[in-house]
Amino acid sequence: MVAEQFVTPFWLDLAATGLGSVQGALFAAQFKDRRLDLLGVGLIGVVAGVGGGLIRDLLLNQVPAALETNWFLPVATVAALLGMLFERLFSRLNVAITILDAVSLGLFCAIGTSKALAVGLPVVPAVFVGIVAAVGGGMLRDILLGLPIGVMHVGSLYAVAAGVGAVFLVAATASGATITIAGIGCVIVTTLIRLLVVRFGWSLPEQRAISTLRRLRRLRRTRD
Repeated sequence: MVAEQFVTPFWLDLAATGLGSVQGALFAAQFKDRRLDLLGVGLIGVVAGVGGGLIRDLLLNQVPAALETNWFLPVATVAALLGMLFERLFSRLNVAITILDAVSLGLFCAIGTSKALAVGLPVVPAVFVGIVAAVGGGMLRDILLGLPIGVMHVGSLYAVAAGVGAVFLVAATASGATITIAGIGCVIVTTLIRLLVVRFGWSLPEQRAISTLRRLRRLRRTRD
């Protein structure tokens, strides 16, 4: 397969950044108790929008796309401002924030995996880059807000959803699908898994639960 096959359209990368910034600002604006001013909410939105791409490009040893042109940072800033402006409207529609979060996850996953394949990375590292790109912005957002990192929190399955989406993209392109079809499929798969996780409360076993289970088994063996 030719590397040029995996080149991501500029407008798509820009759209993902804007969507991530809107979601980041909406998320940050919910925490009234933290007394964030408008600048703080805006900065968190911008970081959420460009963070995944920054980490992705650093892993690929490239100049971050957000710093290569004059477009990314202004778009992220305007998107964050829009997120703040419509926060009251969206706060009544929590499902909208959840959907934006899921779609943003899928877009960054598809773009990150595609860029990794474009520079010639093998499929396993490419999947890893896709996952990191997908969850990177949210991780930086949570760090700035002083929250438990969402990707590591019980019941989130962000990385799992992104991992399945990245594997789908790699498998689809290996089967002969164009990067457009594979990328759309990646976004759909990642988004659906994330939404299903939220809807049904799926989660991986908690570390404490595993430790408790081991102790119970030891007690049973001792009694036997």
